[in-house]
Amino acid sequence: MEQLLVDITLILDSTVRLAVPLILASLAGLYSERSGIVDIGLEGKLLAAAFAAAAMSAVTGSAWLGLLAGIGAALMFSGIHGLASINFKGNQTISGVALNFLAAGLTTFLGQSWFKRGGYTPQLSGDQRFNPINLPFAEQLRDVPVIGQIYGELISGHNIITYFAFVAVPATAWVLFRTRFGLRLRAVGENPKAIDTAGISVTRLRYQALIITAVLVGIGGAYLSIAQSAGFNNNMSAGRGYIALAALIFAKWRPGPALLVCLMFGFLDAVQFRIQGQVFPIIGEVPVQAIQALPYILTVVLLAGFIGRAVAPKAAGVPYTKER
Repeated sequence: MEQLLVDITLILDSTVRLAVPLILASLAGLYSERSGIVDIGLEGKLLAAAFAAAAMSAVTGSAWLGLLAGIGAALMFSGIHGLASINFKGNQTISGVALNFLAAGLTTFLGQSWFKRGGYTPQLSGDQRFNPINLPFAEQLRDVPVIGQIYGELISGHNIITYFAFVAVPATAWVLFRTRFGLRLRAVGENPKAIDTAGISVTRLRYQALIITAVLVGIGGAYLSIAQSAGFNNNMSAGRGYIALAALIFAKWRPGPALLVCLMFGFLDAVQFRIQGQVFPIIGEVPVQAIQALPYILTVVLLAGFIGRAVAPKAAGVPYTKER
């Protein structure tokens, strides 16, 4: 029984760690899409932020400077997306896909040019990374049955970005549904003409949404390289930006359900790590590649089977032209 509790706690602990970048990317997409900007480029922003954070941290020795660099990279990509989507009124999906390709090529090229490691950054350690935080009384309660295991292993021992991600969910719900800014942001995604008629700048609101998006996805990218891992490697985002968008659609553009979907994918991802190399009755040992694909396959099945009717903000993907 005790071993079972340990195994469950370890899987749930991995679930939390693996879900953090998805939560941050999903919340980031929530702001942009609620404002009427489709952000397929979340994947590219995650990747660019992860590289910038690891590179800056490797050069300066500071995880906090790495975090700022990751946010800066995401802001640059959001600025490009905003320029193409808002000012030039281009196709938002094409702009996002272009950013994804740009990030994939640019991070590998710069990584090889700067560090000569085949696109990888040097390994990070010490203050170059965000290290786990032991919460008060975690050590004292560790030997207490059940409670000590849950508090000491599952709740305590995460880095600051992990705790920020979970705090960001209710904060986002409050901003979007309890503040004047949130009301205007949701309105500009549904009926930008009404917002413009009221004398509020549609362009400014959408750029504000993209800035918040960049900050959140930048933190998510930094988490990948200087918190969860100890450096950057090629294609580090591994489709998490797309999964975050799928979670957002499944959650019908609401932060609470988006958190649950991200945790579901994190759980499936954690389980696949645990069952690699296991021998199953009748079928024997399943190839590693099939097990690694399991969370993605199950996510697609669950999203396709249980999503129901998800209605995007009416003005999402539609450039707004101010009437004269």
